[in-house]
Amino acid sequence: MNASPHSEERNMAGYKKGFTLIEILMVVVVIGTLAAVAVPQYSASKKKAFVAVMIADLRSAAIYEEQYAADNHGQFFSGTATPDAPLNGFTPSPNVTVTMTAFNIMGSQLADWTAIARHPQSSESCELRAGMITCTTGSAQATGTLN
Repeated sequence: MNASPHSEERNMAGYKKGFTLIEILMVVVVIGTLAAVAVPQYSASKKKAFVAVMIADLRSAAIYEEQYAADNHGQFFSGTATPDAPLNGFTPSPNVTVTMTAFNIMGSQLADWTAIARHPQSSESCELRAGMITCTTGSAQATGTLN
């Protein structure tokens, strides 16, 4: 066999094409590390967005309730509003359900109302009571206070 130095270089050059297993593993490790950092940030952002939508819907519901009361001698309306089934003109955001409850205070002519907003992809719910919006998780232990 007459092997010239040039033919040997061609074979060696043939092995140089492509990536080694170590290089590919390093790329996979870097991508995995980036994903491990990015996914929790994305999840937290989605949770904040769901809460922001529920708060915005409760503020809109307050406007509809007050307008209804102004037109109906101080009485408020009750019911559940969904995007597919609006209530007295109020339509919540997609996937949000707002339940409004009107009541008379101690049987008098004074009336008030509360509202709860829920999103199926969030463990939190937001409630509007006496003009104040509070959002809580489904776990009573997570939202309770210690005295």
